[in-house]
Amino acid sequence: MSAKAIYESKGKELLNKFLNDEAVKNRLAEVTEGVNWDKLTQDNPWLLSETKLVVKPDQLIKRRGKLGLIKAGANLAGCREWLNGKLGKDFKIGASTGKLKHFVIEPFVAHQQSEEFYVCIFSHRYADSILFHHEGGIDIGDVDAKAVKLEVPVGSDPTADSVKTQLLSKVPAGAQGALTKFILALYKVYKDLHFTYMEINPLVMTGGKIYILDLAAKIDQCAEFLCKSKWGELEFPPPFGRDALPEEAYIADLDSKSGASLKLTVLNKKGRIWTMVAGGGASVIYADTICDLERASDLANYGASTLVLKSNTDKTIQILVSLTQEKHAEGKILIIGGGIANFTNVAMTFKGIVRALLEFQQKLIEFDVKIYVRRAGPNYQEGLRIMRELGDNLGVPIQVFGPETHMTAIVSMALGKRDIPPMPKRLQTTANFLLPGGALAKSPTTSRRGSSNELNQSTSSTASAQLESLANQTEGGKDVMLFNKGTKAIIWGMQMRAVQSMMDYDYVCSRKEPSVVAMIYPFTGDHKQKFYWGHKEVLIPAYKNMADCMKKHPDADVLINFASLRSAYESTVETMNFPQIRTIAIIAEGIPENLTRQLVKTADEKKVAIIGPATVGGVKPGCFKIGNTGGMLDNILSSKLYRPGSVAYVSRSGGMSNELNNIIALNTNGVYEGVAIGGDRYPGTTFMDHILRYQDNPEVKMLVLLGEVGGVEEYRLVNALKENRINKPVIAWCIGTCAKMFTSEVQFGHAGACANADSETAEAKNKALKEVGASVPRSFDELGTVIRQVYEKLVEEGAIVPQPEEAPPTVPMDYNWARELGLIRKPASFMTSICDERGHELLYAGIPITDIFKEDMGIGGVLSLLWFQRRLPKYATKFIEMCLMVTADHGPAVSGAHNTIVCARAGKDLISSLTSGLLTIGDRFGGALDAAARQFSDAYDTGLIPMDFVNDMRKKGQLIMGIGHRVKSLNNPDMRVVILKEYVQKNFPASPLLNYALEVEKITTSKKPNLILNVDGFIGVSFVDLLRTCGCFTREESQEYVEIGALNALFVLGRSMGFIGHYLDQKRLKQGLYRHPWDDISYIMPEGLNETA
Repeated sequence: MSAKAIYESKGKELLNKFLNDEAVKNRLAEVTEGVNWDKLTQDNPWLLSETKLVVKPDQLIKRRGKLGLIKAGANLAGCREWLNGKLGKDFKIGASTGKLKHFVIEPFVAHQQSEEFYVCIFSHRYADSILFHHEGGIDIGDVDAKAVKLEVPVGSDPTADSVKTQLLSKVPAGAQGALTKFILALYKVYKDLHFTYMEINPLVMTGGKIYILDLAAKIDQCAEFLCKSKWGELEFPPPFGRDALPEEAYIADLDSKSGASLKLTVLNKKGRIWTMVAGGGASVIYADTICDLERASDLANYGASTLVLKSNTDKTIQILVSLTQEKHAEGKILIIGGGIANFTNVAMTFKGIVRALLEFQQKLIEFDVKIYVRRAGPNYQEGLRIMRELGDNLGVPIQVFGPETHMTAIVSMALGKRDIPPMPKRLQTTANFLLPGGALAKSPTTSRRGSSNELNQSTSSTASAQLESLANQTEGGKDVMLFNKGTKAIIWGMQMRAVQSMMDYDYVCSRKEPSVVAMIYPFTGDHKQKFYWGHKEVLIPAYKNMADCMKKHPDADVLINFASLRSAYESTVETMNFPQIRTIAIIAEGIPENLTRQLVKTADEKKVAIIGPATVGGVKPGCFKIGNTGGMLDNILSSKLYRPGSVAYVSRSGGMSNELNNIIALNTNGVYEGVAIGGDRYPGTTFMDHILRYQDNPEVKMLVLLGEVGGVEEYRLVNALKENRINKPVIAWCIGTCAKMFTSEVQFGHAGACANADSETAEAKNKALKEVGASVPRSFDELGTVIRQVYEKLVEEGAIVPQPEEAPPTVPMDYNWARELGLIRKPASFMTSICDERGHELLYAGIPITDIFKEDMGIGGVLSLLWFQRRLPKYATKFIEMCLMVTADHGPAVSGAHNTIVCARAGKDLISSLTSGLLTIGDRFGGALDAAARQFSDAYDTGLIPMDFVNDMRKKGQLIMGIGHRVKSLNNPDMRVVILKEYVQKNFPASPLLNYALEVEKITTSKKPNLILNVDGFIGVSFVDLLRTCGCFTREESQEYVEIGALNALFVLGRSMGFIGHYLDQKRLKQGLYRHPWDDISYIMPEGLNETA
């Protein structure tokens, strides 16, 4: 939702900050449960000095005075006494019961009734309205009938003269000046801070000063990126009686942190019917259908989602938590539904649902839950297969359906209003195109109406002439035909998938050339991007500068704007500076309403048609589609969108546009054109903009409108039908009929889906449309039936002439998508078994990264997973960490550190310097770990006693690796070895090889005290003991790790830390280029070379 109500206290705080001195600054103290009165009076000392105060709840409650929820004229003690009976107590307002828990205390302003005024500002599509009445207060009555109004067109400001003459004519002359200044300042704050509604009643002017007593306000949440510094911390309270339950709060928090759109409202925990629906429009329709079937009392929740795997699991779990709290005598029903997705991988979303259902398996059985599934979209076949398999194993009845079943039919089935059909035979499709033999055989209708312009088939010369004339015909200055088979578009944004989708659609529509001619992306230089046109690859230019793009592609007249909500406004304004662009589609959701209204104004002035914001776009079958409209090619083909039909539709919901494509294809000869105008409060074009285009197009034979609760745009169609401006058959349905069943305000999926008056309810709109002759079904469940009835009547009358179906060209499937579907296989170039970053969470050897931190596995645990693919015991991972610590550094004199230092001082970067040091590691430096492990383990395994091992190595003339130290000796032991030895002997289950090495040390040190078991040798033999005795490896695996260098890896990793330390040390000390001193070099020149032969 865009416009959200804020606390009165927050609204007054903002007015205090930005109204300057046009009104007395409000003093108020907030009181909540558990209030510390001493601290409250310390922070607000005026509470003790003021003898008269006002206390009232601040929880979006209207008519507080008439409800007895205002205490005026009492001192602090009186306020506290009054609060004792209210604070934390339940209170019923109408059908809603909620807890009073947030109050404000303010100074009492003594005044006369004649000094009270009323002022309200609210926004609508073309202007802001300022209402004023010279008599304010709780008895004001019907404001709309009494108040005077000043309309301030978008992009302008009121003048002092207009305020005084139009609003203040009945105000005493002495007060007009101050009130004029106040209203002008108030409007500026209203506009600058992106308020959408503000009501002050009463506004008091007494003693020459203005006081704001009671305030109600809404603010545009989407403007946060513009106003955050001005707003400060802004909290949006729930409607009274709708405090968030823990599961609702969890989902709201998840929604704010993820890329998914998630909403959950628990309406009735005792309810029998629970829903989990994908899509804002679809979620409303499912709730509508349940209510229309007279089961509103059984509806337990409302929720909408556009989900990813993890959020899908989390949301399902929260719904199941609520569902399994109270049993129902008839058992419970879970509806998992949605429209036809555009590009969401249905199988992936179902995997998250399956995970949650399995977790709750026993609870689902205990609560006698029956599950009904209906979903479609990319890879839906695999998703439905997963759900059917789950039904076979879960022990819970699951009925699963795809796009061949009407979207809400599962509700009727679940409630016993409709028989459950046998499992339908699947269409021969993949997730990208129809397979051979499947294109026509399962089509619900074998005929369509031809079109000369679209498929070059013969039509009457009269119709051809009419279509040709329409190319230049306009309604209100805008084109009647937005798209044709020659439409060329520019894409703003690096949207590779959307561009390829459009080009595949062009190809399947038998266009001669792609509709996308260029892309604009200001964050890179000019370049070209590769795409597929059928089987061959083509290059599409991408430009950094919009002007360059427009100049080089003057024939492009459509721009599809994929810019984010933060930059969509600026990029759209820039686009409208180029007259060649006649249509702009804005995909982004959440553009601030003030900016959207300015776009609407500019577009009207320049005669540009805007589709959106917050839309998936639109489609003209056989000609052109916007971005991802229509979904993937399997849906495009099954919905017959590759050629025109006779039905044109307009809806708000982008997700539901796909569903309309499907419904129309199942019941008629298909879609002629369809547009989703967008779910934001102020779409760029309205329902009627498109309906009038359709009316004036002779190729369109019938119209479908999918409206919704909120706004009054549908009444323009009512008037047009009354006046016979629209005389083609209209099938209309406004979603949101369930809103009347809710005891408190529930925000539906779209920003504009909220009724602010009885006339804005879906029920009122449907009634009005039916009364003027539109075909209105009893519920969305019957929409397809009504469409079919109207279509068949037109066929019978000869208005639509069926023609043979033709198969479209085949488009090759993308390799990546085919692989994801499991349709192809290819040998991999690489194999890995230690890490997987492809899912929603990074995995180390199959362990999620979150589990690694939860279990505090540490660096040793991570190495055990990445190096050994095992979860080694805690003592083993601790030993790994100790080895890294003791090998981290051994001073600047050793060769590796020396090389690193020399490189650092030569000005080389970190990577080069580190590499220089690492390259010195070998048999003579650092490589003794592997060699010592091999020598000692070979001797031990072959049964050589320590003395024979030492003698054998001496006979071979070989050094015993890991024995000997330049400085340390028996008398000056290496404390690193002492620490490690104490740990191993205390924690390892056995250390036979270490014991063997220590016996060898006794022999070697008897000859020379510095021939000790050094740190390399100790780590080498101890690590072999670890591999062999921890119980995680076979003897063969242990030996393999020694042979492939795992032990030396410990030294490399550990010593890298030291080398990096030396590099940083040299840079920090700002050491210059190193040159070795002459006196440390022996210069030995060959003799006799200068003597004469």
